Amino acid sequence: MFDAVAANYDLTNDVLSLGQDRRWRKEVAKAVDARPAQKVLDLAAGTATSSQPFVRAGAYVVPCDFSLGMLQVGKKNHPWMPFTAGDGTTLPFRDDVFDAVTISFGLRNIQDTGAALRELYRVTKPGGRVVICEFSHATWAPFRTVYEEYLMRALPPVARAVSSNPDAYVYLAESIQSWPDQPTLAGLLQEAGWSKVAYRNLTGGIVALHRGFKPAP
Repeated sequence: MFDAVAANYDLTNDVLSLGQDRRWRKEVAKAVDARPAQKVLDLAAGTATSSQPFVRAGAYVVPCDFSLGMLQVGKKNHPWMPFTAGDGTTLPFRDDVFDAVTISFGLRNIQDTGAALRELYRVTKPGGRVVICEFSHATWAPFRTVYEEYLMRALPPVARAVSSNPDAYVYLAESIQSWPDQPTLAGLLQEAGWSKVAYRNLTGGIVALHRGFKPAP
């Protein structure tokens, strides 16, 4: 499914989010706080648009994704980056490798959320951090109603106009509605071993930014 939307993926996201995805990426970059020479894993990186702020910060960034189509488009645009094919529940990396791990709008697409969070924990160095940016649930009831109407009624026709595979965005709307809310995801992070777990809402809660740390010995 994601192979089929790879060509216009970044443009489609920009249109469907009304440009908000750019702001969300900036907030992710601040939370990850990548430093020169640090190793950062960007899981579900797609075409590696999400990876670029970490690159500009001087970090060594590994974009990893399950979709070969996404990786091929990304490699064409950023041929020097170490794109890696990988399943979020069985990552192809050794233990304790990365200073920071992050995933934006991809955790929802991994079938076993707990396994993915444990894998991210495994490959993170002690003292390292995780940052998750994911669609969530609007906190103000009137806004939530408007947003859910947009998801189910407006998003599919817009996707048909700009995407090569609009059915993928029908799945997007349905998966957002069934995704755990902010406190539930925080609890899943804690169950996976992450400490100092916290989250904050973006754009009224339609997106949430979760963060946690791997305890140092």
